[in-house]
Amino acid sequence: MPQHFDAVVIGTGQGGSPLAVRLGKNGRKTAVIERGAFGGTCVNVGCTPTKSYVASARVAHVARRAASYGVQVAGDVTVDLAQVKARKDRIIGESRSGVEKWLRGADNVTVFNGHARFTGPHTLSVSGHDGQISAELEADEIFINTGTRAVVPPLEGLERIRYYTNSNLLELTELPEHLAIVGGSYIALEFAQIFRRFGSRVTVIVRGERVLAREDADFALAIQKVLAREGIEFRFGAEPQSVEPLPGDGVRVSFGNAQPAIEATHLLFATGRRPNTDDLGLDAAGIATNPHGIIPVDGALRTQVPGVWAIGDVNGRGAFTHTSYDDYQIVAANLFEGGNRSADTRIMAYAVFVDPPFARVGMSEAEVRESGRPALIATMPMTRVGRARERGETDGFMKALVDADSKQILGAAILGIEGDEAIHTFIDIMAAGAPYPTLEYAMHIHPTISELVPTLLDGLKPMK
Repeated sequence: MPQHFDAVVIGTGQGGSPLAVRLGKNGRKTAVIERGAFGGTCVNVGCTPTKSYVASARVAHVARRAASYGVQVAGDVTVDLAQVKARKDRIIGESRSGVEKWLRGADNVTVFNGHARFTGPHTLSVSGHDGQISAELEADEIFINTGTRAVVPPLEGLERIRYYTNSNLLELTELPEHLAIVGGSYIALEFAQIFRRFGSRVTVIVRGERVLAREDADFALAIQKVLAREGIEFRFGAEPQSVEPLPGDGVRVSFGNAQPAIEATHLLFATGRRPNTDDLGLDAAGIATNPHGIIPVDGALRTQVPGVWAIGDVNGRGAFTHTSYDDYQIVAANLFEGGNRSADTRIMAYAVFVDPPFARVGMSEAEVRESGRPALIATMPMTRVGRARERGETDGFMKALVDADSKQILGAAILGIEGDEAIHTFIDIMAAGAPYPTLEYAMHIHPTISELVPTLLDGLKPMK
């Protein structure tokens, strides 16, 4: 006889954990099922570990530039990857244990360790690593929060080499001599800069003709220029066809368009992610996925089966930690506060944590132009920002896009020091539905990055 719960949450990522606690707090008898490490992708192999590496890499970079600030550092600056990893592991461990302790101590919440599979629309089995079923559950409400995993292309010879994804690259304790990275988007570029600053030779293999194909070309090329200046090599128009082992753990990557092969000591694939939905028994629940494994949901994040929701990366509505947490907030508001919140009205915002960071909210310039609407545009180089000059970090620029008729901000982007923080001036105004003069006329603190946002808006001109 299955154990009955009012609600079951599958997965303890950034949406699932707070939702489980909130369900219990509101009197629902709640079960949480976690098959791996508590905290999901962000805590264990995503944001937390990679941003700790970004921090270490930045320290090394600044130390090498110390003389330009009048600071003398004796000897060469080197990186001990084992110590960098140990620091990362301490940070992860604190976060992971904190999430687990929080869940196990929450009112009306029972934690199950194991793999969840649907056996019906509202029934689940929980099994261990040996495949043996340890529990059977039924619930009125089920919330799927199982995250994503790295995708590795099926190249010829892949089974003969040692390769890495974002997860196991973080387990290295010795620096790669030469790291080759397949991919040209966020994860690829962040790891490229990290390991180049650590001291590795880095080659980025890009299928297209530039990095960050989803972004405006001016931002993408500016980021590429910064990375190339730091010594990162790029190979464009290159699609790997096969791989083969070299002595040691090295690898040769060959291409199908007469490009010369690349030989490296380590190979990282940063070629996308796939939802962890293929082993959930969704067929038994009557839940279909699209060809990419994503579970379709409505604006309230409900699946096609009544009483079953999909939140976080699995629903294809964002694939960021902050969108996952916003999914939790949408569900909680609708369930407990009589709300009518919808992901359909969410304004997308995100950052690429290269240094300097790139952050964007709303529409890109390309998207605005494609829409055909009358619009205003303004750009401003970071060389005009006092804090950037004082810090000696003037790479990048700002851009804002405004609807010419309504004066609503359509989108904004910042490539530059602290741009990942300054972008929130735009995010908040857009979320409030306020016209751009509200931000243009605001008094900002000097000297900051955000203080130049009103000046940027002063320069709006019709888009040509």
